[in-house]
Formats: sequence, structure tokens, C-alpha cells
Amino acid sequence: MERIVLTRTDDGSNTLYLPEMDEHYHSTKGAITESQHVFIEMGLHRFPGRSPRILEVGFGTGLNAFLTLLEAEKRYDSVHYTTLERYPLPAEVIRQLEYSSVERGDQELYDRLHQAEWNQDIAITPRFTLCKREVDFQAFSFSGKYDVVYFDAFAPEKQPEMWRQELFNKLYTHLNKGGVFTTYCAKGVIRRILQSAGFTVERLPGPPGGKREILRALKIL
Repeated sequence: MERIVLTRTDDGSNTLYLPEMDEHYHSTKGAITESQHVFIEMGLHRFPGRSPRILEVGFGTGLNAFLTLLEAEKRYDSVHYTTLERYPLPAEVIRQLEYSSVERGDQELYDRLHQAEWNQDIAITPRFTLCKREVDFQAFSFSGKYDVVYFDAFAPEKQPEMWRQELFNKLYTHLNKGGVFTTYCAKGVIRRILQSAGFTVERLPGPPGGKREILRALKIL
């Protein structure tokens, strides 16, 4: 794992910075603000069902999973959450992020999320089942279909191998009809790749104070 620097963002929540890659895990304008907007409000809330199966590409700090867990407790019958991460963060780094204290003080749920065993289904609560997979997305063998995809890999210019056409084709195949794909990246080349895979793509306003636009893609057919 590269050297990691804890960074405070504009909404008071923390993110991580990788100097060797010159890349942050979240927007410096607000880590929680970005994740809540891009993945929860524009992604999860767009799916009409009450028992979504979610696939996240890039577990990272676990922020998207934690916010989804909180949503599951409020408004869903059940959520099955599969998340892929090639390089899990050390426990001491996770503790420094303090997302539970910033968000709602749900320390027990936050700890359970990060202490869950890898590569198996773990019931964090009766409404939220987590499967953390320690695997490179490029080598992931799909065993089912999903309703929502959070695509949270590092930016295309930093990690181009994660944004290839064949990978998005695979995601489209393994998304259920009516499924939702969302990402913070709004580059034209990524929009065209998603369209080539079969998605209907929307440009949406970005999070308050952050990126101007994000992308949401739907599997209509």
C-alpha cells in the first residue's frame, strides 16, 4: 500500500490522499456530501424496489457502504451489498476517518462494517448483508445480477485499465432490467463507452460545491 495522508474536506468529513498517485479517495469539497449525492441520492434512490442488490466497484474507505447501510435501516426491506477492493485499507487508517462521528454516531454499525470477514456474506443487520470481495474488478467472476452499481474507481487518467469498454459491457450484462449505474465521472469518453455498452445515459448536476456534472446510466431494455 502506498503512503496515505489523511485530509479534511470542506464539509468536515475526512478523505485520504495518495501522494504517489496524486489522487484523493473523495472530493476535497466534501467526502460525505459527494458520496451521499452521487451514490445514494442519484443512484440508490433511483431504483424503485425495496430489496436492491448493489455492486460497488471500489470499497476504499467504506463510506459508500456505510451510507447505504444507514439508508437500509431507514427505508429498505433488505439490501445485499457486494463490494470489490483490490487493496483493503489498514485498520488504523479506517479508524482515523471517523465517518460514524461525522454522520450520525453509529459507531457500532461502522465497526461491524469494517470488521466483517472478507469474501463471504455477513449480515451486518437484519436489513443489510455485506459481501466484501478482495479482488481486482478486472478479474471478478460475476455469480449473479445486480440492481444498482456504484462505480467508484479512481479517475480514468489515474486508473485507465478500470474504465475499459469490455468491463462496462460486462456490467451491463450483469445488471437487471431497470437497473441503475452511477459514477462521479462525467467525461465524454466515459459517457460514450456506457452508451456503447447499451446504457441510456444521463448527465446530472454534481454535488453541492463539487463537480459540475456526474453520470447516471440506466438499463432500459
